[in-house]
Amino acid sequence: MRDQETAPGHPERRLSTKETAELLGVKPETVYAYVSRGQLGSRREPGGRGSTFDAKEVEALALRNRRESSGSSGSGGELSVRTRITLIEKDRYFFRGVDATELAARHSYEEIAEWLWTGELRPGITFTAPRASVAVARRAVDALPEHTGPTDRLRVAAIAAATADPLRFDLSEDAVLGTARTLIPTLVAALPPVRRAHRDEGPLAHRLWARLSGQTADEASLRALDTALGLLVDHDLAASTLAVRVAASARAHAYAAVSSGLGVLEGPLHGAASGLAHRMLLDVLDQGSAAPVVADELRSGRRIPGLGHRLYPGEDPRARALFALLKDVPGAGPALAAARDIVATTARHTPLHANVDLALAVLTVSSGMPSTAGETIFAVARTAGWIAHALEEYGERPLRMRPSGHYVGQKPPQPLPE
Repeated sequence: MRDQETAPGHPERRLSTKETAELLGVKPETVYAYVSRGQLGSRREPGGRGSTFDAKEVEALALRNRRESSGSSGSGGELSVRTRITLIEKDRYFFRGVDATELAARHSYEEIAEWLWTGELRPGITFTAPRASVAVARRAVDALPEHTGPTDRLRVAAIAAATADPLRFDLSEDAVLGTARTLIPTLVAALPPVRRAHRDEGPLAHRLWARLSGQTADEASLRALDTALGLLVDHDLAASTLAVRVAASARAHAYAAVSSGLGVLEGPLHGAASGLAHRMLLDVLDQGSAAPVVADELRSGRRIPGLGHRLYPGEDPRARALFALLKDVPGAGPALAAARDIVATTARHTPLHANVDLALAVLTVSSGMPSTAGETIFAVARTAGWIAHALEEYGERPLRMRPSGHYVGQKPPQPLPE
């Protein structure tokens, strides 16, 4: 290819959009996505038909992409993925540079989701599910056995909703955002309501409450639930989010990517952890003291749920924000006292702080919700974050999330087994 050069005094080599796309291994439209995200500079030459790009800058970006695909992070060999969504730093976390706890204190879950997806706030926005999508999702969920867990219900609802959307394979940003704004309320609407008298309108937290509790919701409880959704919307590359990005890297549509996240979320060390804390809180309330309950947990070889977090040496900021709101929830006093008793009992030997799973457990116990409610809240909340990461991944080189295996088995060739 012939080098393109600029005017005298600027001898750097310039590449066309086509050449840049070929070097990066992406489509031309993805090149402009790099430009819009500030990862690549462009310049339109006088009299030229299109933009040109600095060859050295393009080669540096290609090298970063190759390093990322090979799993090299430059700090220990762990997989590192560039992202502009969430930063966790010094016992705080930020959504697009803004303190996440402050966002959750001032904005609804839907508004925070929009901020995560687009970098813009849309005050008062609510998500609405299409009737056809809700109908097919409800039929699929209703056909499941009665004992089916919430994450399985949500996963089936997501798959059913996908079958009702002929545009699901359109991975353009506008199309994926349209999917996100309808999928999340569809997931909530597909869950069987606990209370007969409920309305599928208004803020998402109000609609979700009717699926989790038979109690009449007061303003403080609804605010706590909405804030919990906002606090949990994303948390960097958690296991479920990594699964979503792998699916998006293979260009799975948004419904399939969310389904991947839901599959990972069900593990007891991830989304289901609050259910363990919920049951422990009930035991403490039943026995009147945390000491025997903690002793039984430790005797059984289990770690105490709801305590500590590998990313926060100090206090989990999500727990701190949610506990502050729970003080205003009527009837939450006993569960809050039980949580404090658990923390104080375990702190005699190990200085562990409460994490968001314990705060979620206080919310679900004091609201008369089942032990699986925290898992449901977690899954619904995190769906918005998964969509944000899928959108980001769609703008990257396809199939880059492909680490190489380190084979440690028997050296070939081996004889055929008999």
